[in-house]
Amino acid sequence: MPAETHVEGTPIGRDEVLELIRDRLADILEIEPSDIAEGASFADDLDADSLALIELVEALEEELSERSAGFRIEDDDLEDLRTVRDAVDYVVARLG
Repeated sequence: MPAETHVEGTPIGRDEVLELIRDRLADILEIEPSDIAEGASFADDLDADSLALIELVEALEEELSERSAGFRIEDDDLEDLRTVRDAVDYVVARLG
């Protein structure tokens, strides 16, 4: 019998993913979540360096692995995530 790929729980919607990313990023960057626009560029608008993005990835993987077993953001995909919207779309697609 194959291993379960999903953990019991309610599905996570796009708005919830956006809120999660904003909250974790705000903690890392020490800013208010309301200051993080969905279209904001990590580097240009938020001054998030690569270390901040790695921290965000780790926080998301930890949080989302409780909802979807083995949730992971691939290292190769990280360079394509330039804005908050990119990250939200990526996470939603991976959870879908």
